[in-house]
Amino acid sequence: MRALLTKIEQNTRLDRVGDPLQRAVQAVLRPQRIRDLLHGVPLGHPLHPAMVQVPVGSWIGAAVLDLMPGQRRAATTLTAFGTVSAVPAAVAGLNDWAALAPDQRRVGLVHAAANTVAVVFYGGSVAARLSGRHGIGRALSMAGLGIASVGAYIGGHLAYKQGAQVSQSISELHLISQGWHPLGDLSSVPQRQLITKEIDDVSVILYRHGDDVTVMLERCPHQSGPLGQGEVQQVDGHDCVVCPWHGSTFRLNGGEVVHGPSGSDGQVLPTRIRNGMIEARLP
Repeated sequence: MRALLTKIEQNTRLDRVGDPLQRAVQAVLRPQRIRDLLHGVPLGHPLHPAMVQVPVGSWIGAAVLDLMPGQRRAATTLTAFGTVSAVPAAVAGLNDWAALAPDQRRVGLVHAAANTVAVVFYGGSVAARLSGRHGIGRALSMAGLGIASVGAYIGGHLAYKQGAQVSQSISELHLISQGWHPLGDLSSVPQRQLITKEIDDVSVILYRHGDDVTVMLERCPHQSGPLGQGEVQQVDGHDCVVCPWHGSTFRLNGGEVVHGPSGSDGQVLPTRIRNGMIEARLP
């Protein structure tokens, strides 16, 4: 499986399907508020992994009930509920997928294809159960669960090996040593402009508003874009930094994500001013 997934990552022929699909998804899900909601921006956490718990939990519950006598109605209900709930989960997943790097999109395309086949099997199972053919319905459900499990394995590779929609900046915290770290005189930091400094070879951005200074990890959580090269914009009355790569937007007074494709907040470090010197430390 590892070798197969590596081949999928490198298989540019999948782009013949993936690139048009990406453009279609971006065209359909055009409103920024819709994209942000599907990315999980209001939660500060990707929405798709949370949503898939509903269909998966329903399908597993239905499989257990199928093994018990007298539970046909309950199993049919869970199977149908899981199949219906898979649709919004898939929409959230497609929204995340459209903002990924090419190698991630190739694996994500196979992940989505496997889950689509599983939903088709479950749809057939619901139809068979409702028509009284419960044996066929159970068989289709078991086949669907097996295919969905393969899709989940591929999704795990996408998230944990390729880092899709996982915060790309948080790991840098482990490279920063304990204690307060000097970052320069407060007087040397211009008002309302981004400057870049380093703490233990980890790049951070500084932003001064009056006597308040924000220190944030420079790597964008989405795809490691350089926030230090980003633009400062006002969003809902807050100064925000916009990633120059994909447009993820973060508040500079707290790090909260306000626009995707990032579903995770920017990492802000605690700061203090001592004798005119700006200092920051690990949270």
